[in-house]
Amino acid sequence: MPTKILIILLFCSINFNCKNEPKPLLNTPKSPTQIVDTDVVIRKEDPSVKTEKKADFLLNTNDNKIPLFPHKIQLKKGVNLTLNMPEGFNVSVAYEGLDRLRFLTLSPDKRYFVLDMWNRSDNKKCKVYILENWDETEHRFKTIKTYLAGLHNANQVAFYTDKGVDYIYVSESGKITRYPYQKGDDKPRGEGQIIIKMPNTGTSYKYGGWHMTRSLAFHENKLYVSIGSGCNACVETEEMRSAIMEMNPDGSGSRYYARGVRNAVGMKWVGEKLWVTDMGRDQIGGDVPEDMMHTVEDGQYYGFPFFYQFRGKIIADKEFKSSIRPSFVKTPPVAFCGFKAHSAPLGFDYLKDFDDVALNNSFLVALHGSNMTSRNRGYSVVKVNGTNSYTDVVTGFLPPNSKEEKDRLGRPCDVLMRDNKSFFVTDDMNGVLYFFWKKS
Repeated sequence: MPTKILIILLFCSINFNCKNEPKPLLNTPKSPTQIVDTDVVIRKEDPSVKTEKKADFLLNTNDNKIPLFPHKIQLKKGVNLTLNMPEGFNVSVAYEGLDRLRFLTLSPDKRYFVLDMWNRSDNKKCKVYILENWDETEHRFKTIKTYLAGLHNANQVAFYTDKGVDYIYVSESGKITRYPYQKGDDKPRGEGQIIIKMPNTGTSYKYGGWHMTRSLAFHENKLYVSIGSGCNACVETEEMRSAIMEMNPDGSGSRYYARGVRNAVGMKWVGEKLWVTDMGRDQIGGDVPEDMMHTVEDGQYYGFPFFYQFRGKIIADKEFKSSIRPSFVKTPPVAFCGFKAHSAPLGFDYLKDFDDVALNNSFLVALHGSNMTSRNRGYSVVKVNGTNSYTDVVTGFLPPNSKEEKDRLGRPCDVLMRDNKSFFVTDDMNGVLYFFWKKS
């Protein structure tokens, strides 16, 4: 037997017990918090597959089930639901009465800016609101102001200081605009500067969505913009699609940072890594492919539309077997975490130094769910543990054994940590902002 094959077989018997699906080479700590300081080994039989590289921050990978306890909520619009959450936590309606509440952002002067997309259609009725006057007793905002209106499918705002000037960045489907921002501003200063224009058309939402939202993240004086695919599954005709762009804060020097990212709605730098949630394609089954959470690295390709992930493995999409492939296409890495198909992961946050042993140093991800309600997937907030492991933290937005869309009671969209004892969750179905806090 050739020496090379003998070494491979020996490696298999030691690390994987010769099973078909390898296990991560991560030491399980006695404490639920560890430093992820080793690569996850994936598909050793395919040397072209890359590994998820080393993380540089504390990450809670304990996959123990978290006991959840019910709390009844009654919304002014008449919706009654029971949200289940960890022991010692409570929940309040921090604000309600909006339409399609999306991503929440804290401004430099400690005010909360939130996007309202109005509805699921292609529209120009989106608004940016400011939530103010937090009531520490009732755990809710008492005041709301309209900062900007008439936006086209707006999803998120971000704040950044460029050359000594503070700006607010507003993402719409076809453009990103920035406005000078000063403490206490209740409306934009001037017409704003369009720093980049992007593709603005695509197939209908009901055929897999044309991925109208644009997500923003800043890191080391660079702006990163996620531009989703123009279809459910296709070879893109617009090069800027299914990509993450990098540029200077004024829009200059734009370039492709990563490609093949179908739709990274959630995008955030944690430590020195850019993390994203990424939704798999539709129309190939109720269980295939997985949705994902993974890091994104400069110059890498992440699979769409030629590959997808299922059960921790990379699979070539047969629909594009004979399609001409751009030169940058290669077998993508397996994601840090795979979610069940049609879970629809969107916004997330990293709970750094959180005052709860089960949630401390964890990713909390909003699983938005899909119209396949009979699968009972998504419609929750989960703690991500790695590989294909994640743990429910907040449930109840979709009652058990639901069969139809009308059974839905909410759709989590974004998560934002407020302090070391609390976090917000937006619900874009009911236009509600929930606040979860750990009681002292």
